[in-house]
Amino acid sequence: MLGINPEDVKAVLQQIQPQLIILGVVLALAIILTIAVLKVKKPLRGLIRKSSWIAFALTLVLVVSNILLSPLYSMVNMAMGGGKITEASINEAKELCTEIAEEGVVLLKNDDKALPLAEGTKVNVFGWSSTNPIYGGTGSGALSTAYPTVDFLKGLTDAGIEYNQDLVDFYTGWRDTRPAVSMMGQDWTIPEPQVSEYGSLISDAKNYSDTAIFFIARSGGEGADLPMSYDGEDTFHDDGSGMFGITGVRYSEYADDLDASKSYLELSNREQALLDEVTSNFDKVIVVVNSANAMELGFVNDYSQIKSVLYCPGTGQTGFDGLGEIIAGKVNPSGKTADTFVADLFSTPTANNFGDFDYTNMSEFGYENMFAEGGMSYPTFVNYVEGIYVGYRFYETAFAEAEAGNMEFDYDSTVVYPFGYGLSYTTFTQEMGDVTSDGKTVTFDVTVTNTGDVAGKDVVQVYYNPPYENGGIEKSAANLIAFEKTSLLEPGASETVSISFAVEDMASYDVDGEGCYVLDAGSYEISINTDSHNKIATDDVTIASKVVYDESNKRESDQVAATNQFDFAKGENFEYLSRADGFANYDVATAAPTSFEMGDELKATYFNETNYDPTDYNNDSDAMPTTGADNGVQLADLRGVDYDDAKWDELLDELTAADMNTLIALGGYETSAVDSIGKVMTYDCDGPASINNNFTGQGSIGFPAAVMIACTWNKDLAHAFGDSIGQMADEMDVSGWYAPATNTHRSAFAGRNFEYYSEDGVLAGWMCANAVQGAREHGVYSYVKHFATNDQETNRTGFLCTWLNEQSLREIYLKSFEITFKNSNPAATMVAFNNIGTIPAEACSSLLNTVLRDEWGFRGLAETDYFGGYGYQDSDRMIRNGCDLMLATYETPQSTVTDQESATSLIAMRQASKNILYTVVNSRAYDTEVSTGAPTWVKILYAVDALLIALIAFLEYRAIKTYLKKKKETEPTVETE
Repeated sequence: MLGINPEDVKAVLQQIQPQLIILGVVLALAIILTIAVLKVKKPLRGLIRKSSWIAFALTLVLVVSNILLSPLYSMVNMAMGGGKITEASINEAKELCTEIAEEGVVLLKNDDKALPLAEGTKVNVFGWSSTNPIYGGTGSGALSTAYPTVDFLKGLTDAGIEYNQDLVDFYTGWRDTRPAVSMMGQDWTIPEPQVSEYGSLISDAKNYSDTAIFFIARSGGEGADLPMSYDGEDTFHDDGSGMFGITGVRYSEYADDLDASKSYLELSNREQALLDEVTSNFDKVIVVVNSANAMELGFVNDYSQIKSVLYCPGTGQTGFDGLGEIIAGKVNPSGKTADTFVADLFSTPTANNFGDFDYTNMSEFGYENMFAEGGMSYPTFVNYVEGIYVGYRFYETAFAEAEAGNMEFDYDSTVVYPFGYGLSYTTFTQEMGDVTSDGKTVTFDVTVTNTGDVAGKDVVQVYYNPPYENGGIEKSAANLIAFEKTSLLEPGASETVSISFAVEDMASYDVDGEGCYVLDAGSYEISINTDSHNKIATDDVTIASKVVYDESNKRESDQVAATNQFDFAKGENFEYLSRADGFANYDVATAAPTSFEMGDELKATYFNETNYDPTDYNNDSDAMPTTGADNGVQLADLRGVDYDDAKWDELLDELTAADMNTLIALGGYETSAVDSIGKVMTYDCDGPASINNNFTGQGSIGFPAAVMIACTWNKDLAHAFGDSIGQMADEMDVSGWYAPATNTHRSAFAGRNFEYYSEDGVLAGWMCANAVQGAREHGVYSYVKHFATNDQETNRTGFLCTWLNEQSLREIYLKSFEITFKNSNPAATMVAFNNIGTIPAEACSSLLNTVLRDEWGFRGLAETDYFGGYGYQDSDRMIRNGCDLMLATYETPQSTVTDQESATSLIAMRQASKNILYTVVNSRAYDTEVSTGAPTWVKILYAVDALLIALIAFLEYRAIKTYLKKKKETEPTVETE
């Protein structure tokens, strides 16, 4: 769960500043009066003193109540609400967590059938991380600490494998905590003792067992990308107060591990020394790679002693039981990689254009930002120079070009493990049936047979290779287009898998020619593969003539034709990687940026809080919409009513500007109540691996990282994951889920790769769509995120201008979102922090209106990512461009719509409100009759206030009565004659 943000604390204090001032003034007056009446005679002195402090008590009650009911109302409401997850749901989730790991762990190597180990086998486990492994990531995708975790060693024990306790005791005695990696600060230290510290432990271990497990792990999380150089200035500080008490960066606390020539995703110097020692003492070594980020694993082929390699991304709460079962042979591994593992991460097409690049001529746009160095952000940029050649699409295309004699490229020395790769303890054959096409759909069957002696599952992977003309539309030689996983096949058993996909899904986006999708004429090779590189069988589909999917001939999956919308994002002063002449421009295209100035033409299109004024965009011809009408329509009446039905206008006419502003401005972990139309408050919760209420502390177990889910290649498991989240959300009275996240693994160094599925949009898209649909079956809407191109953490809130061409945007970075929105019903999306070109994604109409709503037919709400302002988050700008809801837990000047008078703004407010209301009324929140009115805690507060005020009044009455009595007693007696 997320910790406390100090900037939010300061902002809340500013919100309640008037109330605190009033309280302070009354307190000061009470103190002054108490002192000032020292010379006043009794009993008047006592009355004044008592009355002043009674007045302070009354002020305190009124001020506290006002704070709770006004500026803090939303946060208190969230802290007071929510239900509790049942034990049955928790247990079901734990079982599913283990099942995902059983199918998501990938067997990368298994020479001499070193795995599985027999039950009762003894092993020596080397590597400090074996005692403190990685279960997930940090930030909004972190696991709840409310549940115990099954660690790696317990997973071994549960599977019947014994381990050397002396080594475990050595590691836990040496260090018992993992270095902190958080949003505000990161300690990237890779804990590992020096070999000299082991003493005789390694030699003694040979007497315990002849088998060694070498365990390595890498962390990652929200707010920071992984170090591409494992050395640098140490600015790390931890004041011990928690997540936001950690600041700065440390690469390693061990001087001998610091190495600028290495990255965080290579073996550290200490790990390398330990591996040398282990392999010199043991002939049977099993390597476990516990990392969501694809590491450099070429070293596993440098040692003949390394017999087996297991890839195990974050396991969630119980997933290490699944790894243990695989090691012990109780489960046959069936996972496949979701990314390409390369020998050298600095030789990828993205390597020189990922990370921190600052403009040098944009200082006038600087703005305060707590996440920025020095507290000020200035515009930054990143160039997606690789175009469509992301991950395996580059390596397989380069291989094809080399095979054709157009370039030199050594695939085997470049790629260690291809995308979609994974071994099994058994063997399978796949037979491809006849491929047929009716012009719209390609269909065929694949018969999968288990030819080994162990039951197992296999994955059918289908790729297409389109016809390519040198210098024409960019096309990859390998493109995943469909996949299915078999059921558990006993030895000798077969299963027929039916494959079908739309012909139009093989079209390429022709940004510079037709300006739309194009299906070129020619022969399209259809193959079933063991992975992206190795084909099992092929066939062809022939397209007789070129098909242009323009306005007169849209793709069947689109509501309107997809045409050029993002010319503004293509950038300047660099060129895109092209397949032409065997990637002849590779060196030039993939070089690091040489220009750090934004050109005047683009600069004129740059707006943030320093120069944006919503009134500049008002349209005098806009007609003022009706507000505050009394039509007698309640939100519940609109459940199930079509989005375009005229009845929506009757409801929207009832809203006032203040109602609409409340809906828009207060969307942090909630949607706000509007009593006049019977709109109830709903709860929204983090995160990608679980469902956690940051305000109540209630939450689910943590599931495995999204990468692990993707590695299962099992759509049913993805659906089961979403179903479990939906069930637990329903029990928690949560209607919105801030997940799943489906950005692209553009670089292995991206900090949030753990919560994104894959480098491939088809794999990611279908896993995401199934998770969304699982949750939707419980009435939970999913904020599919981060829409779009939030593919790095560096500068994500620092005015990051993402430059990319429209072909890569549509074919790569929007692909998983497109599949999800077209094939499931999320009803919500969370928009990315970064800019697309010069335009914030959260204010990009081309993205949020034209593509999402017009082309894909999405109906629902779009929400910002966390509303910190950051100098560009502005509700006026965002609602006018398709972003409806501000993820703010309290109203700020930026989340509040400042223009609540112009017709242009009120039309935008009305549309945003409609999108929010449409999503909510069609969710679980309105599955049953809703109860409107004041929450229970407010009613209790009113009752407590009444009692306290009555008590204060009684005390004042007593004070006055006492004063009068004493005054009478002290008055002189007057004698009469």
